[in-house]
Amino acid sequence: MNTKYSFFVQSQVNKSNNSIFGYEVLLRKEDNGAWHLPQDFTELSIAEQVRLVEDTANAIKKSSGTTDKAISFNLNSKQADDPYTIGEIIALKKRIKPVVLNIELTEAMSLDKIKEFSLLLHQYDIPLVIDDVGTGSNTFDNIKHLLPYVDKIKLAMQNLRMSGKSDKIPEYVSFWVNQAEDYCLDMVLEGVEDGKDQVLAKKYGINIQQGYLYGKPAMI
Repeated sequence: MNTKYSFFVQSQVNKSNNSIFGYEVLLRKEDNGAWHLPQDFTELSIAEQVRLVEDTANAIKKSSGTTDKAISFNLNSKQADDPYTIGEIIALKKRIKPVVLNIELTEAMSLDKIKEFSLLLHQYDIPLVIDDVGTGSNTFDNIKHLLPYVDKIKLAMQNLRMSGKSDKIPEYVSFWVNQAEDYCLDMVLEGVEDGKDQVLAKKYGINIQQGYLYGKPAMI
Protein backbone atom coordinates (compact mmCIF):
# COMPACT_ATOMS: atom_id res chain seq x y z
CA MET A 1 0.00 0.00 0.00
CA ASN A 2 1.46 3.36 -1.03
CA THR A 3 1.84 6.02 1.64
CA LYS A 4 -0.13 9.14 0.78
CA TYR A 5 0.98 12.69 1.53
CA SER A 6 -0.75 16.00 1.02
CA PHE A 7 -0.37 19.62 2.01
CA PHE A 8 -3.07 21.12 4.17
CA VAL A 9 -3.37 24.91 4.10
CA GLN A 10 -3.98 27.44 6.85
CA SER A 11 -4.90 30.99 5.92
CA GLN A 12 -2.96 34.08 6.93
CA VAL A 13 -5.21 37.12 7.32
CA ASN A 14 -4.32 40.75 6.76
CA LYS A 15 -6.32 42.53 9.46
CA SER A 16 -5.63 45.96 7.97
CA ASN A 17 -8.28 45.18 5.35
CA ASN A 18 -9.65 41.80 6.55
CA SER A 19 -8.40 39.99 3.45
CA ILE A 20 -6.61 36.68 2.93
CA PHE A 21 -2.92 37.51 2.67
CA GLY A 22 -1.86 33.98 1.87
CA TYR A 23 -1.55 30.42 3.12
CA GLU A 24 0.95 28.31 5.01
CA VAL A 25 1.22 24.84 3.50
CA LEU A 26 1.59 22.08 6.09
CA LEU A 27 2.64 18.54 5.21
CA ARG A 28 0.34 15.73 6.34
CA LYS A 29 0.53 11.94 6.00
CA GLU A 30 -2.38 9.53 5.73
CA ASP A 31 -2.62 6.33 7.72
CA ASN A 32 -5.78 4.19 7.68
CA GLY A 33 -7.89 7.10 6.46
CA ALA A 34 -6.61 9.56 9.08
CA TRP A 35 -4.26 12.47 8.38
CA HIS A 36 -1.49 13.41 10.82
CA LEU A 37 1.91 15.06 11.03
CA PRO A 38 4.77 12.96 9.62
CA GLN A 39 7.24 11.75 12.22
CA ASP A 40 10.06 13.17 10.11
CA PHE A 41 9.49 15.87 7.50
CA THR A 42 12.48 14.58 5.53
CA GLU A 43 10.79 11.21 4.89
CA LEU A 44 9.35 12.81 1.75
CA SER A 45 12.02 14.29 -0.50
CA ILE A 46 12.09 18.00 -1.27
CA ALA A 47 11.49 17.21 -4.95
CA GLU A 48 8.30 15.33 -4.04
CA GLN A 49 7.20 18.04 -1.60
CA VAL A 50 7.77 20.73 -4.22
CA ARG A 51 5.47 18.90 -6.63
CA LEU A 52 2.79 18.76 -3.95
CA VAL A 53 3.24 22.47 -3.19
CA GLU A 54 2.81 23.20 -6.90
CA ASP A 55 -0.40 21.16 -6.95
CA THR A 56 -1.59 23.03 -3.85
CA ALA A 57 -0.78 26.41 -5.41
CA ASN A 58 -2.78 25.49 -8.50
CA ALA A 59 -5.70 24.36 -6.33
CA ILE A 60 -5.63 27.67 -4.43
CA LYS A 61 -5.61 29.63 -7.68
CA LYS A 62 -8.53 27.58 -8.98
CA SER A 63 -10.62 27.82 -5.80
CA SER A 64 -9.97 31.51 -5.08
CA GLY A 65 -9.85 32.75 -8.66
CA THR A 66 -6.80 34.88 -7.80
CA THR A 67 -3.07 34.49 -8.26
CA ASP A 68 -1.82 37.14 -5.84
CA LYS A 69 -1.85 35.09 -2.64
CA ALA A 70 1.38 34.15 -0.90
CA ILE A 71 2.32 30.56 -0.08
CA SER A 72 4.63 29.82 2.85
CA PHE A 73 6.63 26.59 2.67
CA ASN A 74 8.57 25.27 5.68
CA LEU A 75 12.10 23.91 5.66
CA ASN A 76 13.96 22.42 8.62
CA SER A 77 17.75 22.62 8.93
CA LYS A 78 18.37 19.22 7.30
CA GLN A 79 16.26 20.16 4.29
CA ALA A 80 17.89 23.58 4.02
CA ASP A 81 21.35 22.00 4.13
CA ASP A 82 20.54 19.68 1.21
CA PRO A 83 22.46 21.14 -1.79
CA TYR A 84 19.60 20.27 -4.13
CA THR A 85 16.94 22.11 -2.13
CA ILE A 86 17.69 25.62 -3.38
CA GLY A 87 17.35 24.58 -7.02
CA GLU A 88 14.02 22.87 -6.33
CA ILE A 89 12.74 26.01 -4.59
CA ILE A 90 13.78 28.30 -7.43
CA ALA A 91 12.18 26.00 -10.01
CA LEU A 92 8.98 25.94 -7.91
CA LYS A 93 8.90 29.73 -7.78
CA LYS A 94 9.09 29.90 -11.57
CA ARG A 95 6.34 27.34 -12.05
CA ILE A 96 3.80 28.91 -9.68
CA LYS A 97 4.48 32.51 -10.72
CA PRO A 98 2.86 35.03 -10.06
CA VAL A 99 2.03 33.41 -6.70
CA VAL A 100 4.45 34.72 -4.07
CA LEU A 101 6.54 31.95 -2.49
CA ASN A 102 7.84 32.45 1.05
CA ILE A 103 10.36 30.08 2.61
CA GLU A 104 10.00 29.63 6.37
CA LEU A 105 12.96 28.26 8.29
CA THR A 106 11.74 26.28 11.28
CA GLU A 107 15.25 25.76 12.70
CA ALA A 108 18.27 28.01 13.00
CA MET A 109 20.85 27.83 10.21
CA SER A 110 24.53 28.66 10.30
CA LEU A 111 25.48 32.22 9.38
CA ASP A 112 27.34 31.11 6.24
CA LYS A 113 24.39 29.00 5.09
CA ILE A 114 21.81 31.72 5.59
CA LYS A 115 23.99 34.21 3.71
CA GLU A 116 24.08 31.83 0.75
CA PHE A 117 20.37 31.01 1.03
CA SER A 118 19.36 34.65 1.31
CA LEU A 119 21.44 35.76 -1.66
CA LEU A 120 20.10 33.06 -3.96
CA LEU A 121 16.46 33.35 -2.91
CA HIS A 122 16.42 37.12 -3.18
CA GLN A 123 17.71 36.93 -6.75
CA TYR A 124 14.38 35.26 -7.54
CA ASP A 125 12.24 37.49 -5.28
CA ILE A 126 11.61 34.73 -2.75
CA PRO A 127 11.22 36.18 0.76
CA LEU A 128 12.96 34.36 3.61
CA VAL A 129 11.22 33.96 6.97
CA ILE A 130 12.42 32.71 10.36
CA ASP A 131 9.54 30.75 11.89
CA ASP A 132 8.90 30.04 15.60
CA VAL A 133 11.12 32.87 16.84
CA GLY A 134 11.86 32.64 20.54
CA THR A 135 11.25 28.89 20.76
CA GLY A 136 13.06 25.68 19.80
CA SER A 137 16.41 26.42 18.15
CA ASN A 138 15.23 29.87 17.03
CA THR A 139 16.09 31.67 20.25
CA PHE A 140 17.31 35.23 19.97
CA ASP A 141 20.91 34.26 20.75
CA ASN A 142 20.82 31.65 17.97
CA ILE A 143 19.30 33.86 15.29
CA LYS A 144 20.29 37.45 16.10
CA HIS A 145 23.16 37.34 13.57
CA LEU A 146 20.79 35.90 10.94
CA LEU A 147 18.18 38.66 11.14
CA PRO A 148 19.88 41.04 8.65
CA TYR A 149 19.53 38.37 5.94
CA VAL A 150 15.80 37.62 6.27
CA ASP A 151 12.62 39.49 5.39
CA LYS A 152 10.17 38.40 8.03
CA ILE A 153 9.85 36.75 11.43
CA LYS A 154 6.97 34.69 12.75
CA LEU A 155 6.04 34.27 16.40
CA ALA A 156 4.01 31.15 17.20
CA MET A 157 2.02 31.78 20.39
CA GLN A 158 0.84 28.16 20.44
CA ASN A 159 4.42 27.04 21.10
CA LEU A 160 4.52 29.21 24.21
CA ARG A 161 1.16 27.89 25.37
CA MET A 162 2.28 24.28 24.93
CA SER A 163 5.42 24.94 26.98
CA GLY A 164 3.47 26.53 29.85
CA LYS A 165 4.50 30.09 29.06
CA SER A 166 1.13 31.61 28.19
CA ASP A 167 1.67 34.41 30.69
CA LYS A 168 4.89 35.37 28.87
CA ILE A 169 3.19 35.90 25.49
CA PRO A 170 2.81 39.71 25.75
CA GLU A 171 6.46 39.97 26.79
CA TYR A 172 7.58 37.82 23.85
CA VAL A 173 5.42 39.77 21.40
CA SER A 174 6.82 43.09 22.62
CA PHE A 175 10.41 41.85 22.39
CA TRP A 176 10.07 40.45 18.87
CA VAL A 177 8.17 43.47 17.59
CA ASN A 178 11.18 45.52 18.71
CA GLN A 179 13.52 43.19 16.83
CA ALA A 180 11.35 43.46 13.72
CA GLU A 181 11.54 47.24 13.94
CA ASP A 182 15.31 47.24 14.54
CA TYR A 183 15.98 44.98 11.55
CA CYS A 184 13.19 46.38 9.29
CA LEU A 185 11.36 43.05 9.15
CA ASP A 186 7.72 42.17 8.59
CA MET A 187 6.14 40.10 11.34
CA VAL A 188 3.45 37.42 11.45
CA LEU A 189 1.64 36.47 14.66
CA GLU A 190 0.60 32.82 14.70
CA GLY A 191 -1.63 31.06 17.21
CA VAL A 192 -4.39 33.71 17.16
CA GLU A 193 -7.27 31.91 18.86
CA ASP A 194 -9.63 34.58 20.20
CA GLY A 195 -10.44 38.26 20.48
CA LYS A 196 -7.82 38.80 23.20
CA ASP A 197 -5.12 37.64 20.79
CA GLN A 198 -6.47 40.04 18.16
CA VAL A 199 -6.34 42.91 20.65
CA LEU A 200 -2.72 42.03 21.48
CA ALA A 201 -1.80 41.96 17.78
CA LYS A 202 -3.53 45.29 17.19
CA LYS A 203 -1.72 46.86 20.16
CA TYR A 204 1.60 46.11 18.48
CA GLY A 205 0.46 46.83 14.94
CA ILE A 206 0.79 43.22 13.69
CA ASN A 207 -1.56 42.99 10.73
CA ILE A 208 -0.66 39.56 9.35
CA GLN A 209 -2.20 36.96 11.63
CA GLN A 210 -2.71 33.21 11.56
CA GLY A 211 -4.48 30.80 13.86
CA TYR A 212 -7.53 28.71 14.69
CA LEU A 213 -9.67 31.87 14.96
CA TYR A 214 -9.33 32.18 11.18
CA GLY A 215 -9.43 28.48 10.40
CA LYS A 216 -7.66 25.21 11.13
CA PRO A 217 -5.34 23.59 8.57
CA ALA A 218 -7.46 21.88 5.95
CA MET A 219 -7.09 20.16 2.61
CA ILE A 220 -8.00 22.45 -0.24
